[in-house]
Amino acid sequence: MRVTFLGTGTSHGVPVIGCRCETCRSNDPRDRRWRPSITLELADGTSILVDTSPDLRAQALRFNLARVDVILLTHSHADHILGLDDVRAYNLLQGGGIPCCGDARTLADIRRTFAYAFDPGTPFAGGVPRLLLRELMGPFCLSDCAVTPVPLLHGTRPILGFRFNRFAYLTDCNAIPESSWPLLDDVEVVVLDCLRNRPHPTHFTVEQAVEVARRIGARHTYFTHMTHDLPHAATCARLPRTMELAYDGLVLDLSG
Repeated sequence: MRVTFLGTGTSHGVPVIGCRCETCRSNDPRDRRWRPSITLELADGTSILVDTSPDLRAQALRFNLARVDVILLTHSHADHILGLDDVRAYNLLQGGGIPCCGDARTLADIRRTFAYAFDPGTPFAGGVPRLLLRELMGPFCLSDCAVTPVPLLHGTRPILGFRFNRFAYLTDCNAIPESSWPLLDDVEVVVLDCLRNRPHPTHFTVEQAVEVARRIGARHTYFTHMTHDLPHAATCARLPRTMELAYDGLVLDLSG
């Protein structure tokens, strides 16, 4: 299984519009962060896209995302869904609709936000995304990959993280409910929300993320959804040995 980080930034992205801070002016390419998303390529070539950020078109071109077989959505905030319209390119390339999976609230929001895509009076003709909405009710399999939705809290809103075999992706959260911890047993690599140093009502701080990562106990932890408050090199230098910030374009080749 190959995991590619398409975006590792917060909702504003980095650089932030109009900002002249050191991170936003950095020459380190790891300090340039599109909105958050990953893609997973399974052994048989199946391509899974987790979230469709507003930067999806640019991400797909930069990282050669030539196919999308299924879309998994963590939740329906703008920085995670507004790239859905760009899915129509894959509809044309692949000749059909693409399953788009999430919890009931997220799918309802998708129907409202992209109402034109579900209007039977709208001609397709390449102008609207063809999304086959599927509500996630529990674990399922894609090819040889066991996929487990992991309930999380994003402030007071329940959202989903995902476990893929022994890899977990847990973005946009400030708490993991006790009932979800068993779903993370024996995870080897985890990606975890880590917004900034200062407290935030809907995201983990660096200190909180490190504490959660230690409890999960994965062999390696990558942090994502960072603001410009966290310069890549300086932040990684103070993290524990088995933890680091992810960055756009990072590729992980994982067993299983």
